[in-house]
Amino acid sequence: NGDSRRPGQLFPLDSNGKAEDDFSKAGVTAKLRLSKTEARIGTLQPKLPVVNFNDGRLLPQLFDGGQVTSAEIDNLTLIAGQLEHTKTRASSDDVGLRIAGAASVGGVQADSNQFRYAGADYKVSKDLLLQYYYGNLEDFYKQHFLGLTHTWAIGPGALKTDLRYFHSDSDGKNGSVAGRAEGYRGQGEITAANTVSGTEVDNDTWSALLTYTLGGHALSGGYQQVSGDSAFPFLNQGDGSTAYLITDRQIGKFLSAGERTWLAEYSYDFAKLGAPGLKAFITYLSGDDIDAVGGDRQEWERDFRLDYSLQSGALKGLGFSWRNASLRGNTTANDQDENRFIVSYTLTLL
Repeated sequence: NGDSRRPGQLFPLDSNGKAEDDFSKAGVTAKLRLSKTEARIGTLQPKLPVVNFNDGRLLPQLFDGGQVTSAEIDNLTLIAGQLEHTKTRASSDDVGLRIAGAASVGGVQADSNQFRYAGADYKVSKDLLLQYYYGNLEDFYKQHFLGLTHTWAIGPGALKTDLRYFHSDSDGKNGSVAGRAEGYRGQGEITAANTVSGTEVDNDTWSALLTYTLGGHALSGGYQQVSGDSAFPFLNQGDGSTAYLITDRQIGKFLSAGERTWLAEYSYDFAKLGAPGLKAFITYLSGDDIDAVGGDRQEWERDFRLDYSLQSGALKGLGFSWRNASLRGNTTANDQDENRFIVSYTLTLL
């Protein structure tokens, strides 16, 4: 293992700030299954509305904890768990859990080793799914989530509706002036010094995304509103993490305090033209009304993605993805341009 004192963008950084030549990480998970209920303890990679692991680098983010999933009742899935640590995507060390805005005070990082969550997925019909989830990061925030996804056949195509609502408020130390002085802070408005102020968690975020699919074409339009005095809170260790938002894209997340975002996306599956495995996507997001001293700020992002996977032969499943993105705005982030080329392959062992 490399020395992972500080995560970098791609690799851990050693004490002189240089990237390590190599690093690795591993996890072990114990599983116990009884009827339609499964318990897991050890390394977890949850993909849930209130906690979502990040796989945006070569080695994905890992969490340490336990989770129980039950499907004893038809069409109803119940989930509950607790997380205590994480290995971030650019580190091999276990670190505590925190949100964006959390600070180090007197050399001590404000974090938590208790994130509890529970939720339910209820499949009303083959076309309608209802969700409720609750998450609580001790000393930072409590969060409720309501979700609805529905697919409606319209003529030769289909319209998918994706509705999401989060309500988040403070927990423990984040709710007091003394606690926030210890570093247990969320992110508030942009200051005159072009930094983000620390604040108490106070947030409501809702979004709607509509996608119409016809043949190989898919056209999406969406809107998201962030309200309250703070940005949207979620588990974020500072070197890459995923929020369950329609606006979490290649570079930006569009979740600042007060931000409202419009989204448009078009994709095409070239299988309809005789090229199975080839898909293209283009996305544009525009966010404004970001809370800031001296006037609201704004930002936009444009993403382009081209994917191809082999459909047959000895290397069936080998995938290639080129992703290009540009982010512009007058927020605290600098203008960014980014290209990624990803080669992936899934090997089935059992």
